[in-house]
Amino acid sequence: MIKTVIIEDEKPASRKLERMLNEFPEIEVVAKIESVEEGVKWFSENEHPQLIFSDIVLGDGLSFDIFEKVPTKGFIIYTTAFDQYTLKAFKLNSIDYLLKPILDEDLAGAIEKFKSFLPSDSSVNSQEIKQLIKKDKTTLSRILVKIGYNLKIVQTHEVSCFFSENKIVYLQTQERTYPSDFTLDELDDILDEKKFFRVNRQFIINSDYIKNIHTSPYYKVDLEFQPQEEITVSRDRVKDFKDWLVG
Repeated sequence: MIKTVIIEDEKPASRKLERMLNEFPEIEVVAKIESVEEGVKWFSENEHPQLIFSDIVLGDGLSFDIFEKVPTKGFIIYTTAFDQYTLKAFKLNSIDYLLKPILDEDLAGAIEKFKSFLPSDSSVNSQEIKQLIKKDKTTLSRILVKIGYNLKIVQTHEVSCFFSENKIVYLQTQERTYPSDFTLDELDDILDEKKFFRVNRQFIINSDYIKNIHTSPYYKVDLEFQPQEEITVSRDRVKDFKDWLVG
């Protein structure tokens, strides 16, 4: 049996996920946890399960806090309505990421993915896990931004570029400029590399919004929507930039 724990602060969502998992005869739910405090206590006092299904945003914090205080060798599948936390999730033993509402086929796929990561002797090799995760990297498709006291979801395909200014990273859309909680280095690692390219230390651009490319006296890109500052391609990235354009 695959010992499994559910971390979810919404009781209906927790019950629904448990019912879905009960459809898999090889899985046994051994605990349901509703808070960071409860999670730290449970993982400190009990044998860790092989598989953990965890919401990210809990009533008293983020579930990441549990595993930063009590490291686990178990595999984690994160569940949430927002995929803004993908990068941090994949740094904490995550093997998959399910967006709510969870679909039966997505859950089944995540469980099969978990099984594929287990060697035949069921021992866990952390380096092998990290390599497998890198090969199957999830790309960021939505970003949660804050506007005053409101939150807004922006689809990454609506973003013409990301840029840094005064140590803050912004994203540019047709509508306006929004601040984000990411760094450019983080974004460079989780954006779709077929669509986005880091042209210099300050800008990541979206190929769908390229309007013109100047090549003399240096490479400069004009986007349909961009901040006032011009966007140039660093000399050491020109070759990769041209390969990206045609690849």
